[in-house]
Amino acid sequence: MSINSRTCFVMIILMSFLAGCATDGKQAGGSPQIDRISADDLERIMPQPQAVLSLDEIVSLSKQGLGHEQIIQKIKESDSNYALTPSQSVDLSHRGVDKKVLDYIHISRELALRNKLAEEINKREQDKRAELAKLKQQMINRQRFEDPFCRYQRFGFSPYGFGAYGSRFGPRFGIGAGYFSPWGCW
Repeated sequence: MSINSRTCFVMIILMSFLAGCATDGKQAGGSPQIDRISADDLERIMPQPQAVLSLDEIVSLSKQGLGHEQIIQKIKESDSNYALTPSQSVDLSHRGVDKKVLDYIHISRELALRNKLAEEINKREQDKRAELAKLKQQMINRQRFEDPFCRYQRFGFSPYGFGAYGSRFGPRFGIGAGYFSPWGCW
């Protein structure tokens, strides 16, 4: 009972073809599709800096001797938002602006960026949920049309008599209210 090498080779080739036909080419546990934010969308999402209270005014307030709490309060009241580069921060620090004021400017900018991105993510998730709900409703409507138990109207002529097929009234034709219709059809 010896198997020659040619038979073994043919069996291996045949098994590899069968294994190749059994897969669909898609990964079973593949990662979900990620909707990336384009550069234009990112530019639209990012909060634009609006300096109602200019950086020179902040320097002058610091030189006048106002405390960091008062300067931060003025920035909050003016609803100013700054996009400082590291060199601008160093320059403001050398010009006498307190470190706590600079920290507040950077923290408020970072918080504004996070809030805008969170809003965009929430909006995209809500759109995705609405799309899934629409697809689910389409699937239910298609089921109602294609399922033989769901295709007929609830009241009036039904091929199943006074209820669904197999109910205690039997599988006969007649006029009925369909009290025993399957759940999920209507």
